[in-house]
Amino acid sequence: MFAADALFALPPDESSFHDFADALTDLVPAVEGNVHRLRRAPDDAGEVASLFRALHNLKGDAALCRFAPGVAIAHPLETLLARVRAKEMPFDGAMAETVLLALDRLELTVEALVRGDTQTAPGNLRLPALIAGLERLAGAPPAQIPALALEVIEQVTGFRPTHLDDGDEPPAPRTPTVPAAPAGPQQDDLQFFRSLADRFEARSPRYAGRTERQRDLALDINADAGQPVPPAQLEAAVYLHDLGMMLLPDPLWLRPGSLTDTERQALMRHPEDGAGLLARMPGWQAAAEIVAQHHEMPDGRGYPHGLKNGAIAPGAKILAIVDAFEAVMLKHKDRGLARSTLRAVAEINACENQFAPEFIAPFNRVMRRRLERPGE
Repeated sequence: MFAADALFALPPDESSFHDFADALTDLVPAVEGNVHRLRRAPDDAGEVASLFRALHNLKGDAALCRFAPGVAIAHPLETLLARVRAKEMPFDGAMAETVLLALDRLELTVEALVRGDTQTAPGNLRLPALIAGLERLAGAPPAQIPALALEVIEQVTGFRPTHLDDGDEPPAPRTPTVPAAPAGPQQDDLQFFRSLADRFEARSPRYAGRTERQRDLALDINADAGQPVPPAQLEAAVYLHDLGMMLLPDPLWLRPGSLTDTERQALMRHPEDGAGLLARMPGWQAAAEIVAQHHEMPDGRGYPHGLKNGAIAPGAKILAIVDAFEAVMLKHKDRGLARSTLRAVAEINACENQFAPEFIAPFNRVMRRRLERPGE
């Protein structure tokens, strides 16, 4: 068993590690593409061979820069794919989800080390449990592998995956939400705010359905938590939290990928633009506060003002989780893959130090209900 502190240390050659991190950014989408195609055609020998080579190269690159987590994760995955290539067992949905989860955790580990987070990330990512589980899988009899894969996923994420046979997580079903506001001026305002959100959404096909997904999830989390935020204020904040993005040049926020420091500084000003509009309208001060603070973090590392936990509005804490969850789902879509609700939930939990813990539990309960009742 690997100790978490042994896994969370920069390799001796930091330059080589940063090269590995850059290469991983390109390699992971290619590997995910292989996995996605294999879920559709599990007997495709060419795709099996391609995935095996990618994992072999990943292990080799990690070994060159002496990055222990990369080797520890890639080696048992490579062994599993060697067995699939030898036709000992099929490449099924449980195995596919395990490979993707392992890659997610590897990416998050690299990102944590690059930003210097060696304190909170190790416990959240549960790397020792993941690596031990992958090693068990690599040597298990073929008949035991599907069940063991599900156990590994549950141990690492806290969720047991369902509906893996067709290769895609089903879309999260809507659950009953709290009515936002009675008819009248407040409802008229909400309809106007929604029209602005629809304009934002229409700027790119990447955002199709985004507003409704975020509104429903935010209201469901709020309801599960005992409704600490007036629903109408939270709904208004969902509609206008990214209004400031529309004032930026399109390439700055419509394209996927990393930003320059100058672009990042411009982007970090967007919460105050949407908040400024709401603050000037009677009756929406609470929503304005939520919008202004939705990128703040409990530890003070957020923006635009570096507020800490007690100074952040409850609605902003909810919206931070909702916004991050949608961003992870969008990342999957940008890579040309089916959205994976399970993996997105697991990533939010792996980064839970970025969010208010009092709302992570309601988020998990809401998502568990959605994952357990597909199709409703």
